[in-house]
Amino acid sequence: MPDVAAEVVDLCRELIRIDTSNYGTDEGPGERKAAEYVAGLLDEVGIAAEVIETAPGRANVIARWGGESGARSDALLLHGHLDVVPAAAEDWQVHPFSGEVQDGYVWGRGAVDMKDFDAMLLSVVRARQRAGRAPERPVVLCFTADEEAGGHLGAELLVRNHADWFDGCTEAVGEVGGFSTTVRGRRLYLIEAAEKGMAWMRLTARGRAGHGSMVNDDNAVTRLASAVARIGAHQWPVRLTPTMQTLLAAVADLAGTEATPENAPALVEEFGGAARMLGAVLRNSTNPTMLEAGYKVNVIPTEASAHVDGRFLPGFEDEFFATLAELTGEGIEIDYLSHQPPWEMPYEGPIIEAMSRSLLAEDPEALVAPFLMSGGTDAKHFTKLGMRSYGFAPLRLPDDLDFTALFHGVDERVPVDALEFGTRVMDRFLDEV
Repeated sequence: MPDVAAEVVDLCRELIRIDTSNYGTDEGPGERKAAEYVAGLLDEVGIAAEVIETAPGRANVIARWGGESGARSDALLLHGHLDVVPAAAEDWQVHPFSGEVQDGYVWGRGAVDMKDFDAMLLSVVRARQRAGRAPERPVVLCFTADEEAGGHLGAELLVRNHADWFDGCTEAVGEVGGFSTTVRGRRLYLIEAAEKGMAWMRLTARGRAGHGSMVNDDNAVTRLASAVARIGAHQWPVRLTPTMQTLLAAVADLAGTEATPENAPALVEEFGGAARMLGAVLRNSTNPTMLEAGYKVNVIPTEASAHVDGRFLPGFEDEFFATLAELTGEGIEIDYLSHQPPWEMPYEGPIIEAMSRSLLAEDPEALVAPFLMSGGTDAKHFTKLGMRSYGFAPLRLPDDLDFTALFHGVDERVPVDALEFGTRVMDRFLDEV
């Protein structure tokens, strides 16, 4: 039987070497070159792939695989994105688009977000197809554009304009889950079962222009600055969704205590570096990120604006927007650059059992639990089609690796043995699911 992990490192390196930086604007190389590379890899083993361009240079890949026996009609969507956030080469130990293998790691932008998972999928699919092991369950393979800017030129347009490709898909699996962390000496794999909603906002205040030396009681900068300060300083209360209740109960059991809203922050600290991500999903959040006003020091401008990154928990959207309105106050306009809902899935059923079994077959002493993701993924769009969505990109990581710091970080890298581990797990998962 062919080794399903035989190609994974080389595929990951090749994908990293294709610069698909997404600046959130019309700048950048786009995903077309990477999409054609992926389509070629699938076509090479007899899987017909279609490249769908949604804007010049912005391309997605879709293919159908398996299900030839007709025994099952419920299709599974496996999806990953091809774009990456930009990287400044001068800040890195190795060039971010070199795909260099060093010290047991594959280095480069996208190594963990998420060309690693793209490579795992392609390695498994190609090996199984060559061996005549296509799954009985129909599978839709989808590699998207623009996820790093909200998916508006990727998954969102595919769902809106090409929904027929996803006919029959009842469940979806993509990023960001299945990676391990260590709590009190016990390895724990986290499966993404929920995501915060996204509210990227531009706040605009308008006032009376005038000379900087004169009295002005209608200053747009002052009004905006006060609103931004209130929003940024607000202490949002702890709110535990079902997903986080399940996760914290597992951690509390290891710590010999019970999980409550009061001790939730302390329990999250048990995760070490992963607390950076998990601490953000105990509460709603509003982080001011950009300010713009004026053009000369002695001119009071007519207009001032700010950008705020807002994230809200499943089930607490009304509370979030009501509080935001109070904090913003009067005289401030809010425009939503991206407004995407949260989602939360039941942590139960055959697909969860398949994920757990496939992980534990490779790591029998580990634990598996769900978590709520602080950022956004393409799952926000695919859930609109009624799919149950989960993040499951399995990686067994060293205890001392600060994994969550590598997402969009400098010196992004993934262990070679973690790539190989994840590929074996995904192969088992396809047999189980």
